[in-house]
Amino acid sequence: MPVYTCTAAQGSLTSEVKALLAAEITRIHLDINHVSPAYVDVVFSELPADSVFAGGQPATPLIVTGWVRRGHPQKEATRLALELSSAIAGLDERQTMVVLQDGPAGSAVEGGRVLPEPGEEEQWLRRAGG
Repeated sequence: MPVYTCTAAQGSLTSEVKALLAAEITRIHLDINHVSPAYVDVVFSELPADSVFAGGQPATPLIVTGWVRRGHPQKEATRLALELSSAIAGLDERQTMVVLQDGPAGSAVEGGRVLPEPGEEEQWLRRAGG
């Protein structure tokens, strides 16, 4: 249900770091929002090194943008962002940014079905036979 996009300069993240980051993002999201791991998507977008800047200077930040369903308590959303930021394995947390964007569940479709509202995941999964 959520999708996290990790944007970085090409070559700044190894395959191992990507795998660890995807696992940590999934673990943290599950811990806080209690959804099936199968529904947490993590994708990596790498830009040419000469296309990434911070403060007007070439840089290698990691920007994690997550889309989540609207309706989770703000305290949980803040906790999610903080835990994601601190879990970035092997990277300088000062060069990371985590941004969570929420939207109505009814504005997203996964597997051909409109996403459930937060708290209605079990019924949604039962209707799908999963």
